[in-house]
Amino acid sequence: KIRSHFSSSDYSAQSDSGCVGCFVNIVNAMFSLCKNSTAETAEEVVTPAPTGTMPTSAADMPRQTSDYMHGVRTARDERVGPERALAKLQEGNARFVSGAGNTRANFDAEHRQALAAHGQNPIAAIIGCADSRAPIEILFDALPGDIFTLRNAGNTLTHAEGSMVGSVEYCVGPLGAKLIVVLGHTKCGAVMGATQTMLAAKKAGGAASEKQTTLEKLLAGLAPVVQQAQAELKGTESAEEIAAHAIEVNVFFGIEKLLIYSEPI
Repeated sequence: KIRSHFSSSDYSAQSDSGCVGCFVNIVNAMFSLCKNSTAETAEEVVTPAPTGTMPTSAADMPRQTSDYMHGVRTARDERVGPERALAKLQEGNARFVSGAGNTRANFDAEHRQALAAHGQNPIAAIIGCADSRAPIEILFDALPGDIFTLRNAGNTLTHAEGSMVGSVEYCVGPLGAKLIVVLGHTKCGAVMGATQTMLAAKKAGGAASEKQTTLEKLLAGLAPVVQQAQAELKGTESAEEIAAHAIEVNVFFGIEKLLIYSEPI
């Protein structure tokens, strides 16, 4: 059973200079691998906010305490089902957005030794962009051992990138994770580059250079994503507007490619 989920939230962060920070309207699409799912267990305790209220500041956010066997998630702990894994990611992201995310401050040498001695047992595989402004573990206020992270420019799978797909198969196979997340972010340079490349090629009559760099091939591979985004907008939108929509389209392209190229997934 595969479930798809899409959400969009405004995660603006203002720097001291007043400039908008790097996390603006993080867009994500998630699907969970429910096949052979084991029973979910309550491994972390988070004190909930009162019913009907939402935390408005870091002080209001619940702090995370761990019931893991070694204080950090290892292969000695029970596996987590997809619904609980998604909830844990959302809880961690809420801490980050509010400014309360500081789980890593409690990570020490004993935790490193536990991970080395007892192995890994991540709750999810996350495919994200290599953009230096979007560090996935920080976005989800996660510790080493919590998530299996894969990143490249534009979080793209348009060329059936074997290392990405194979690594996801390893995570949901031997490591037993039940959730896969494909994560996109606004202001994505790779998607903007692909948009500009596609529009320039269209203006030039579709002519492509005979010799392309690896980066140019990556951007050209995102052309179908940009073309679909432009077609869905059905107007005379700017490159910025097309790229903004292409970021969302690209997430679903990534999900589609995973399902096409990977039989285990």
